[in-house]
Amino acid sequence: MTTTSNQISPGMTLSIDGKIYRVEFSVKVTVAKGVPFIKTKLKNLITDEVVEKNFKLDQEIEEVTLSERRIEFLYLEGKNYLFLDIDELNEVLVSSQVVGDKVNYLKEGTLIKAMFYGETIFSVELTQFLELMVIKLEEIKAKVSVSSASKIAILETGAKVEVPLFIEVGDNIKVDTHIGEYVQRI
Repeated sequence: MTTTSNQISPGMTLSIDGKIYRVEFSVKVTVAKGVPFIKTKLKNLITDEVVEKNFKLDQEIEEVTLSERRIEFLYLEGKNYLFLDIDELNEVLVSSQVVGDKVNYLKEGTLIKAMFYGETIFSVELTQFLELMVIKLEEIKAKVSVSSASKIAILETGAKVEVPLFIEVGDNIKVDTHIGEYVQRI
């Protein structure tokens, strides 16, 4: 959908030079003896890189609409991750660049939200809380005070989370995937 630079606002999704960006910030800049322009900060939805870009007033730009769909993790295939698109019942490959550090919480059957543009996935988002099993505990090397007693648990997905001393191997725990912290034992 073609629109003009005057209509750019935070939250919009734009296609520029074949890349998809989300507008993080935009402002109209007027200068005393120059031509006004639109100054923006754009976030690349694949690399998470934030770039600044200026647009002339009334410059044509392409606004795109992303669709949100649920996908289920199946397994690692080469350097990519294979998911099942729950809505379309198709298998989709997601690059490791898009998955990023969320891989630390992926196990078979994990449902996540994916943002699609056409058939290309530009971002994935885990649910905030996941229940995962502790498969190993790391030894505590430093002296521990009672008020800050904890140890590192390695979860079935490979993630490392700081947990209270009463957590044992085989326990299932709830983890906040957005901040990577232990919430409770299940």
